[in-house]
Amino acid sequence: MSEQVVVIGGGLAGVEAAWQLANKGFKVKLYEMKPKKFSPAHHLPLLAELVCSNSLKAKRLESAAGLLKEEMRRLGSVCMECADMCEVPAGGALAVDRDEFARLITEKIRNHGNIEIINEEVKKIPEGNVIVAAGPLASDTISEDIAAFCGEGLHFFDAAAPIVTLESIDAEKSFTASRYERGGDDDYINCPMNKEEYEAFYDELINAEGASLHSFDKRKDFYEGCMPIEVLASRGKDTMRFGPMKPVGLRDPRTGHRPWAVLQLRKENSKGTLYNLVGFQTNLKFPEQKRVFSMIPALHSAEFVRYGVMHRNTFIDSPRLLNGDYSFKARPELFFAGQITGVEGYMESASSGIMAGLNMARRLEGKETVIFPETTMIGALSRYISDESVVNFQPMGANFGVLPPIEPKIRDKKERYMALAQRGIKDLENYLKGCEEE
Repeated sequence: MSEQVVVIGGGLAGVEAAWQLANKGFKVKLYEMKPKKFSPAHHLPLLAELVCSNSLKAKRLESAAGLLKEEMRRLGSVCMECADMCEVPAGGALAVDRDEFARLITEKIRNHGNIEIINEEVKKIPEGNVIVAAGPLASDTISEDIAAFCGEGLHFFDAAAPIVTLESIDAEKSFTASRYERGGDDDYINCPMNKEEYEAFYDELINAEGASLHSFDKRKDFYEGCMPIEVLASRGKDTMRFGPMKPVGLRDPRTGHRPWAVLQLRKENSKGTLYNLVGFQTNLKFPEQKRVFSMIPALHSAEFVRYGVMHRNTFIDSPRLLNGDYSFKARPELFFAGQITGVEGYMESASSGIMAGLNMARRLEGKETVIFPETTMIGALSRYISDESVVNFQPMGANFGVLPPIEPKIRDKKERYMALAQRGIKDLENYLKGCEEE
């Protein structure tokens, strides 16, 4: 085939995109700036280097991470093939020898006849068929060009509040209403607290243990405009009650009175299966977030699908810029993949690379691009990052909260998760059969 594709970035998303295209017969130029230039977090002169951890999360199918990995296997993932070859013992998780993992992938990519690895920094998005798979630590030069290309600044610091599932919120200890009755009655789920509950929560919050920041995350004005809730609380017992937990304009229908303090939850997706803790961006350690935020009565059994984070994480405003197939709305022959799209996690990034590569190949073959069923983890994530109803877009990892619920509801969580996983695999298989018959 005469068509050629440029892939920018040799991380997990980039190698998956290149692998999909090369196996379809397309020539790929894979640009990776290492070893000529390293980011602050990278050290190996290899592709697909794992930085933060060597764990790829849970193996069991009845987990969101396990379902995602099984879907990837069925799509011919090079990362999953190599991960299974260099697995190390890690209980129920799939962990790998990270050096061997990177070496195996680099070897496979280097030996593929349709892929040329070019060790140079790309400073500007080129014309033609391009997949941008620059990671969260992309070079300043390409980051500036991406920002200019997108017509807005990149989100260089990820200041995200936790996200919980709707079904885990105690409806008897919460109520739906908008402040001053402005907007829809169900725009927010309100979690009221009396004075005693609030003060106990406040005491634990200001004494909770925070997460340390990496050197490349530290910045003098880090907290400007995105102050962690624990930092705000440390400035006085009532600061939260005059900030994100202010009760004015709200009346608890159970008591007929205004609560002492209120946490508002806002829909995180159009289906309303996920809710964001408004104003609760935080730098607390994950177990501390679970412990302290569960002290809020309505969240006593909350299922956290994403904890709050504050760190450098370059990503674009995908709901406004990308289609569900990972193509750029204003330029169809340009695709984005990896954490820059707003998927979060090693395998999530790799799966987006699979989709970008697969859809680039289909476009070059004159076929319609694909978006997998919403019941699959890959399909649900692609819909999340392209969902225009998402406000204050923040990265999202694999979790069962992004999938449509099973009806009728299965009460046992393990059985429910297995049913969700089995449904996703079945729907993916049926969808792929349909694609083969085109």
